[in-house]
Amino acid sequence: MASASTHRSRNIALLIDADNASPSTLDAALTILGDLGTVNVRRIYGNWSKPALKGWAGLVHRHALEPQQQFDLTKGKNATDMKMTIDAMDLLYRGRVHGFGIMSSDSDFMPLAMRIRQDGFPVYGFGGAKTPEAFRQACTRFIDVNALIKAEKDTRKEG
Repeated sequence: MASASTHRSRNIALLIDADNASPSTLDAALTILGDLGTVNVRRIYGNWSKPALKGWAGLVHRHALEPQQQFDLTKGKNATDMKMTIDAMDLLYRGRVHGFGIMSSDSDFMPLAMRIRQDGFPVYGFGGAKTPEAFRQACTRFIDVNALIKAEKDTRKEG
């Protein structure tokens, strides 16, 4: 079993799909990843001109998230997902990251998770109940963060 100092020396990259993740679940994801290593890379992807992403704005500085702007090039296309995938592959090939956290409920990231795992790196998926099974299974470990938050609140009520 790995020691606590070994876990702390593991570098983890957290990549957040702001279009398909909830700001209310970020603390839970960071807590879990913090137990697995040091979350050195914290990037959040989206078109920041969209009003729907305003909930993330206050978290950017509080949690040292590096916002990645990607304008919608064509309606209905996934330019943001492509940017996130390219960055993940760049991080993988640089060899300084020992694990990946992907916050999204989008099955489009299934091939990315599978590819990262093929190189022997763990992929920790964070999403909600609506997350497709394909993405869940592609991850080394998938955490339904909404269920986790609910369980924590229920535990506090009982105590």
